[in-house]
Amino acid sequence: MGRDTIADIITSIRNADMAKKGTVRIASTNITENIVKILLREGFIENVRKHRESNKNFLVSTLRHRKTRKGIYRTILKRISRPGLQIYSNYQRIPKILGGMGIVILSTSRGIMTDREARLERIGGKILCYIW
Repeated sequence: MGRDTIADIITSIRNADMAKKGTVRIASTNITENIVKILLREGFIENVRKHRESNKNFLVSTLRHRKTRKGIYRTILKRISRPGLQIYSNYQRIPKILGGMGIVILSTSRGIMTDREARLERIGGKILCYIW
């Protein structure tokens, strides 16, 4: 069986966020690099750098912990499409998370992008995950 790299990213970021870790190390592939770039652009991650260790490339990401009155605000990541069940959507039916406050990451024919970008370009695709 192959590895589910998207689930690995989501799980490692979620676990590091819950444990209040400052950084998280993710295996570097094209898909993971694109997803981490989106998270960086949307403000869920502060910094990303590449790290090479024993002929393997890793992405070391610095997580952003936001404080509220009640404590630290958690980043919620939810995996939607998985290897056993693929969820596809056209651009008109892409869900809005928290009324547009969260983002949906899609895999489209033009690459991995957010729900806002997909609506602007009028293309749909496979829904990878929700983040809010």
